[in-house]
Amino acid sequence: MDFKTATIEEMEARKVEIAELVNAEDADLDALEAEIKSINSELEQRKAAETKKADIRSAVAAGAGKVVEQHKEAVMTNNEIRNSQAYIDAYKRYILSEDERECRALLTENASGSLPVPEFVDGIIRTAWENDPILSRVRRTYIRGNLKVAFELSASPAVVHTEGTTAITEESLSLGIVSLVPANIKKLVRISDETVAMGGEAFLRYIYDEITYQVFKKLSALVIVDIVGSPTSSDDDEVGVPAVTEAPSVTAIPNAAAYLSDNASNLVVIMNRLTEVEFTKAFAAGQFAVDPFAGLTKLYTSALPAYSTATAGTGVYAIVGDLAGAQVNFPEGDDIVIKWDDLTEAAGDMVRVIGRVYAAHDVTGPGMFAKLVKPNAATT
Repeated sequence: MDFKTATIEEMEARKVEIAELVNAEDADLDALEAEIKSINSELEQRKAAETKKADIRSAVAAGAGKVVEQHKEAVMTNNEIRNSQAYIDAYKRYILSEDERECRALLTENASGSLPVPEFVDGIIRTAWENDPILSRVRRTYIRGNLKVAFELSASPAVVHTEGTTAITEESLSLGIVSLVPANIKKLVRISDETVAMGGEAFLRYIYDEITYQVFKKLSALVIVDIVGSPTSSDDDEVGVPAVTEAPSVTAIPNAAAYLSDNASNLVVIMNRLTEVEFTKAFAAGQFAVDPFAGLTKLYTSALPAYSTATAGTGVYAIVGDLAGAQVNFPEGDDIVIKWDDLTEAAGDMVRVIGRVYAAHDVTGPGMFAKLVKPNAATT
């Protein structure tokens, strides 16, 4: 028997046969002894091999052994794709053609709604927001359609009620409603065909830097116009902004701040830079050891005239208040939408680029602002 190829069962059966053969008178005991040793040796080797295999299986189950690396195709997230050169170049082509299919095909996740801008473009827009001293402080909302904001016109105060006395009367509450109706704020720039040929990122930075700055600058000015144009007292559909008629002095800003409610907490003074000089002159002339700005943060805007050029009797030259009392609503989000026109001025090798944002804005917080008005010239 070839023990190397025999099964364990066959070798065990042969051992039983040998046990019987040794009793025969003509048995070759030496040969039988050699055979039984061979069988036992083969069985021991197989037993040792099975024990080793079992040990290896246990070690692998416990985490040992070398793991064969499995290669999987890396899947990029949408944020990673927005940073890729392929998406940046595709987005440039989308602006030029208004065909967004190439950008959509690159996105790995479902991106419903407006097409996501490259991440650095989003950074340009966010930076423009935060760098604008007015817009970075207003209340921003993202409600679709026209937005109606209620505010308190008047309300009866709380009273002390003593047990056993007549029940208190119901509160008398009167509300006003400000309607925020959105409109497009646009900026048109002209660029040459050479600019269009710029690389994807350089082109997008050039376009968005210029348009975003101009659009937000206009929106910031419109917020100031809202405050200046508000009536001095509230009515059914407008929040009132009290007016203090006083020339720049160490008392002008505190007098204006006295009209603000307890809700106005982050107070600022908004003015033209040239107006600041008038307050400094008043401070120096009187030699007062008092800050004419009452320690408030100073914000500058060219949307307000300098005190010297403001109309006497009616011209608002400074605003004191908390800009959280102004609200800007973006029904379609606050991204800048770009439109492309390469036909109108094609003969002159120029391209028209129009950027817009759809927004509504107004004063919605009572007691949050007061305005300083230039007095009439003194009569002699």
